[in-house]
Amino acid sequence: MNRSAAHIVTEFVLLGFPGCWEIQIFLFSLFLVVYALTLMGNGAIICAVKWDPRLYTPMYFLLGNFAFLEIWYVSSTVPNMLANILSKTKAISFSGCFLQFYFFFSLGTAECLFLAVMAYDRYQAICHPLHYPIIMTRRLCGTLVSLCWLTGFLGYPIPIFFISQLPFCGPNTIDHFLCDMDPLMALSCAPAPITEFIFYTQSSLVLFFTITYILRSYTLLLRAVFQIPSTAGRRKAFSTCGSHLTVVSLFYGTVMVMYVSPTYGISALMQKILTLVYSIMTPFLNPLIYSLRNKDMKLALRNVLFGRRISQNS
Repeated sequence: MNRSAAHIVTEFVLLGFPGCWEIQIFLFSLFLVVYALTLMGNGAIICAVKWDPRLYTPMYFLLGNFAFLEIWYVSSTVPNMLANILSKTKAISFSGCFLQFYFFFSLGTAECLFLAVMAYDRYQAICHPLHYPIIMTRRLCGTLVSLCWLTGFLGYPIPIFFISQLPFCGPNTIDHFLCDMDPLMALSCAPAPITEFIFYTQSSLVLFFTITYILRSYTLLLRAVFQIPSTAGRRKAFSTCGSHLTVVSLFYGTVMVMYVSPTYGISALMQKILTLVYSIMTPFLNPLIYSLRNKDMKLALRNVLFGRRISQNS
């Protein structure tokens, strides 16, 4: 079947969240505020890391890049979702749907890798504090960040290209607010078990390898923390790791339910809510989580947001 014959469907309809016009306006206002606060919060972290000399360390360098990633990750879904809520047709073009699909999964993969790299950084800082400045050089940090971006974006073009070549004859309605794997495969006129297997195997390997590495790093890290004699030292170590563990738990908890466990028993509404948590709420909460128990980041963010000059001892 050639391309013109296969792609009878020229656009998809994203149903989004059901409800009357008043509910749609409420959801639009809510998501718009969350999106604006997400951009502002993560943008403030980037500015704080760039402008505050106290944050010129590998941990904050990685955090600044992670915040930059979060801005792009949330932007791969929310702007289209906002336009979709106000749209009467709720349509997205065929190419637009697959572009969103590609960026959503590529940025999500990069996020998994970033979380693993940040776990490696915390492991080196607490388990090998004397060698930490030698190991975590700016060059190594730059290399790790580049690898996260490249691996994320080079891993999915081929499988997503093959999925886009499947015949989509209709219907064209997706009961979701974004173009995701399961809804798209359900709309294909022909089964593609090999393509589906490759895609899910690749996604599962990324998830399992990164979460296994993170758990292993934190197991060794916690063992080292409990060997610290002073209570103040243990508290400081926990405060630097607690934020990262919170983000890891929030992100991986919902992603594993969506893409690793069987989704046949999960309702469409619950799938939308789970996707909201890891794709929108995690980037939104990221600035709050990382600044809540971090004095240096609090001071730097206050300086960025309110234009104050804060001394190191204040």
